[in-house]
Amino acid sequence: MDTLNEQRRIVELELQQAQYEATLAERRYAACDPDNRLIAAQLEKNWEAALRRVQACQTRLETAGAPMADTRAPDFAKLAEDLHAAWNAPGVTMRMRQQLVRALIVDIVADVDEAAREVILTIHWQGGQHSQLRVRKPRSGEHGCCTSDEALAVIRSMATRWSDQDIAASLNRMGMRTGQGKTWTAHRVSSIRRVRDIHAYKSAEKDGEWLTMSDAAKQLGVTSHVIRRLIKDRILPAEQVTFDAPWHIRASDLHSEAVASALARTHRPCRIKSEGQIPMFIEDSEGGAQ
Repeated sequence: MDTLNEQRRIVELELQQAQYEATLAERRYAACDPDNRLIAAQLEKNWEAALRRVQACQTRLETAGAPMADTRAPDFAKLAEDLHAAWNAPGVTMRMRQQLVRALIVDIVADVDEAAREVILTIHWQGGQHSQLRVRKPRSGEHGCCTSDEALAVIRSMATRWSDQDIAASLNRMGMRTGQGKTWTAHRVSSIRRVRDIHAYKSAEKDGEWLTMSDAAKQLGVTSHVIRRLIKDRILPAEQVTFDAPWHIRASDLHSEAVASALARTHRPCRIKSEGQIPMFIEDSEGGAQ
């Protein structure tokens, strides 16, 4: 008899808690702006779930005083001990796992702790036991498909010197993809920077110390192909944040003697003579070619 009274007392406490949560859910739903349909729909679902829990507790309370018979609640102690083996057993489908969870869990109540930025999950197990789980609340725009560390490193390195469009083009040349496996665009780079709090490129901060290949070509009055050739021949120093990233050229290096000499030879045929070279035509004493 003492056991029955104790069980009835536990169910009564659960009913009180369920009624409080249902009242709280109702107040939240009533205070929500009806025009915000997404939030209103979610609050309505939470309210309905709380009411179902109240109904379940009332049903359990009505049967709590009944004499125990052979139809006792199943004992899940042994199942809990072998839960890992049952979950990972060969041939177990996701449908079976869902049925297993439903057999062990009565319901789950979710709440949000805005101060700690955590989602609080209260799990009500079969048998009356409760447990609480806290998980980090994702920030706005954050999802399970995360950008790779290599791509983030490139974005951080290039963000202060290059625009989002340049960064996207570089990432695509390197064969890197977004967390969802898509190619990069300026909009996607901008979204990642906002989520990861990466400082953006600002054209007003460009003081002229570093130039792109196009800027260097304009200053020297040549094409970008000429600049690329000077860089390849190690005549014009240049830097890359990472392989396949755009070249960055220091403005002062454009006026070096090596660059000026190379540009002076650009539009002239090569006249370099090597020792021992035999001329193709031999001039005679009268000035004619033989």
